[in-house]
This record gives sequence, C-alpha cells and structure tokens, in this order.
Amino acid sequence: MSALHPAVTTVVFSQSTFPPIAVGFFGLATGYLIYGAQELFGYPGRPDRKVDLATGIWGVWMPGFMQFLTGVYLFAGLTLFGSFQAKPLYMAALAFTAYGVHWWALGMGRAMGGDPRPNALMSIAFIALSALGVLVFFHKGADDPVGGVFIGLTAVYVSEFFATLGVPLATRVLGFFRLGTAGWLLYLTWAATLNFAAGYHLPL
Repeated sequence: MSALHPAVTTVVFSQSTFPPIAVGFFGLATGYLIYGAQELFGYPGRPDRKVDLATGIWGVWMPGFMQFLTGVYLFAGLTLFGSFQAKPLYMAALAFTAYGVHWWALGMGRAMGGDPRPNALMSIAFIALSALGVLVFFHKGADDPVGGVFIGLTAVYVSEFFATLGVPLATRVLGFFRLGTAGWLLYLTWAATLNFAAGYHLPL
C-alpha cells in the first residue's frame, strides 16, 4: 500500500520594481525641516511646553513612523518574499528601521520633557551607521545620490554630538545640516516618485 503524500503548495512572489523609499525620504525630510528650522533660526522658539509637545509629535510620526514603516517593508521584501533583489536595499532597510525607531525616542523624549543628554552617546552609534551608509552606497557606484544623504546624516550626528554637549554654535550647525539634508531628501522624494510613477530617469 503506497503512502499518501499531501499536496504541497508553493507561493512565489513576483519581484517588485517599486521599493517604498520615497515614503522614508519624505518622512525624514519633514522632520529635518521642522527641527532644523528651530535649531538654525529659532522658529518656533524654545523652551516652550506647547512647542516641545508639537515638535515631539511630528518627530514620532513623520521621520519616526514613516521611516520605520519603510525599513520593515524593505526587510520583508528582501528576506521573506523576495520582492526586492538589489543588495544596497539591505543597507536602506537597516537605516530606515534604525532611524525610524530612534526618531520615536527623540520625539517622545521631546514631547514628554525627557533629558536630552543621552543623545550625545546615541549620536556616536548613528555616526557609525551613517558612515556605513556612505561606504555601501558609494561602493562601486551603487547609488551615489543616496550616498549623498548619508554624508548629510554623518554631518548631522557629528553636529548633534557637540550640540548635546553644549558646544557654542553647534546647535546652529546642526540645524544647517538638517535643512541641507532635508533639501536633498525632498529631491530624492521627487526623483523616486517621478521615476517610478511617470517614467522619468532622474538620478536616484
């Protein structure tokens, strides 16, 4: 008597050419615009409980949630479903996930009136992560425009280290780099969306 073999169903997901990177770019750009303007121009002014609450909420949801969502989506596509194949997307998934969670911490700390001094040590880890992004995306021309974002991120976290320690003018320098990086992130948001949705061929 022959053994019965149950039917095995294999589900194969098709590869996708639409990684959700514009979501993460736009979320971080918005956060950098809000925080950068405050640091460089003093608008809106601090200390003010209502201002800290509002900027904290924005930090949790735009750079926090939108980057985390992008990172988890990319990791799922890379590791579970095989939807994405480009190897540099592994670095993008790591970065979006890590930066998203870190913005949850920053935003909640701001909204709840937490002590900002631990940000100095946090910035050391994110300097290392940002430098890793520079290495990955400039490696053999993997993606130079995205590599430019990581140069901006490295400058942001070096500045944040000194700003947290109270070094004079470091907060303004931090705001300058946040705003500059925000501008480049907005360009990448446009480039990704126009390339994927309208058939453009902008550098990305």
